[in-house]
Amino acid sequence: MEILAIIPARGGSKGIPNKNIQNVGGIPLVVRTINAALKSKLINKIIVSTDDNRIADVAIDNGVEVIKRPSKISGDTASSELALLDTLIQIKNRDNYVPEIIVFLQCTSPFTELDDIDGTINALVSSDADCALTVTKFNHFLWKYDKNKGSLIGVNHDGKKQRKCRQELSTQYLETGSVYVMKTKEFIKYKKRFFGRIAYHVIPKHRVFEIDEPVDLTISNFIHSKS
Repeated sequence: MEILAIIPARGGSKGIPNKNIQNVGGIPLVVRTINAALKSKLINKIIVSTDDNRIADVAIDNGVEVIKRPSKISGDTASSELALLDTLIQIKNRDNYVPEIIVFLQCTSPFTELDDIDGTINALVSSDADCALTVTKFNHFLWKYDKNKGSLIGVNHDGKKQRKCRQELSTQYLETGSVYVMKTKEFIKYKKRFFGRIAYHVIPKHRVFEIDEPVDLTISNFIHSKS
């Protein structure tokens, strides 16, 4: 089974300039993701999709291939799915290469490990699902504001009835944002990361962290220093 990992890593970022080459634990985010993918026992090929020459050089120096991402799909509003589709089109046209499965890895999750990747691939394969993702167990009280009632109302509980212990809530799953796995043909058809039957792989909460703002880099480096 041919499995391709794609790591989208565009250069522009308003929240954190040059975000994908910022360091956590002295290692650029894109390199941390590359290193995790290189440890996989299941992935056959790794490609970084980027519009940025600095990111491209870092990726090549760390042993993976680079596909140049067109500027028209590299802006703030461009979806990661567009980068995945562009990569698949380019490698098919160039090498006639079409993997059976693609693994979409996000650089903004700095603590991704081998088990997260191979575990999600195995979850898809073993359940014959169409796509899969990493999640973590979520047992918290959720509220939303109902403007018609002018009040907060419970989402996964009834706050006005006898309050349950948090552990009594039905188990829900929080999407981690780190690893997504998809059957290639179906992904090309639907052009979304979720379709058909969706499998999941549970990872521990301490590996669930996404970098969106400058303070997240500070927190990530602190977490790394304590690990």
